[in-house]
Amino acid sequence: MPARARYTYLGPEGTFTEVALRTLPEAADARLIPSRTVTAALDAVRSGDAAGALVPIENSVEGAVTTTLDELATGEPLMIYREVVLPISFALLVRPGTTLDDVKTVTGHPVAQAQVRRWLATHLPHAEWESAPSNAEGARLVRDGRFDCAFAGAFTATRYGLEALITDINDVAGATTRFVLLGRPGRIGAPTRADKTSAVAWLAHNHPGALLELLQEWAVRGVNLMRIESRPTGEGLGQYCFSIDVEGHASDRRVAEALMGLYRLCPKVRFLGSYPRAGQARPSVRPGPSEVQFAESADWLTRCLDGGAPD
Repeated sequence: MPARARYTYLGPEGTFTEVALRTLPEAADARLIPSRTVTAALDAVRSGDAAGALVPIENSVEGAVTTTLDELATGEPLMIYREVVLPISFALLVRPGTTLDDVKTVTGHPVAQAQVRRWLATHLPHAEWESAPSNAEGARLVRDGRFDCAFAGAFTATRYGLEALITDINDVAGATTRFVLLGRPGRIGAPTRADKTSAVAWLAHNHPGALLELLQEWAVRGVNLMRIESRPTGEGLGQYCFSIDVEGHASDRRVAEALMGLYRLCPKVRFLGSYPRAGQARPSVRPGPSEVQFAESADWLTRCLDGGAPD
């Protein structure tokens, strides 16, 4: 009997990341192994100890999970094969018998803190916050008596013998977190017509218009730029790389040409994959750079080179 595939995630057990991973078909018959940090999860994939890792990459309130962005830009390359977008709502988890008046110390992931900052200022203005590697780890620390309460999913309470003192806490209603399933580089999946492509690009020189040149590779081909984040390279102040998500698949002519343009323009480009977009929303393509029009323009140029009518 073949061994079950191993997938890891930002743990410990009871994180939103575990919930997100369990929505994927890959998790149905796999062994799910928690990792203490994003770095540990991705290193498990790089070493071959896990077939894939699910980690958070951005939140609709706090923005990018910078550890994930930096890991994808450095070290042995990995690729994104899926994404999951999960609604996020927090509960205040405490040991049984604890009241709100008893709470003097609070913990949770830094991204969680950004989503409950105003609630904390209103209801626990004097409580001291100390960040934990994950919300579930914060719950474990409350169970062990290190803190009075933790912000985590309400579903985490029973796993650590805690109570959800207050539920549905969020400064911004409808907050979501995006997670990505990462694996070792391989052949990308076939296009679904509702795809996303990700890459990291480094600028060759810090000169006026350098970023504009990078952006124009997408704009002139009508490729919608969904996200761009600058991250320091560690090579000195002012040295940045750019993490990019765009609509479309690398096999689309317009996306492929833009990627080739980046490769010509930048000293380094790391391709992070093309994968189905969560929600299956199709890309919005303005008139001019559709796939049909790219094909027609290629046919026109071929006729020109063969002596056909150029107009």
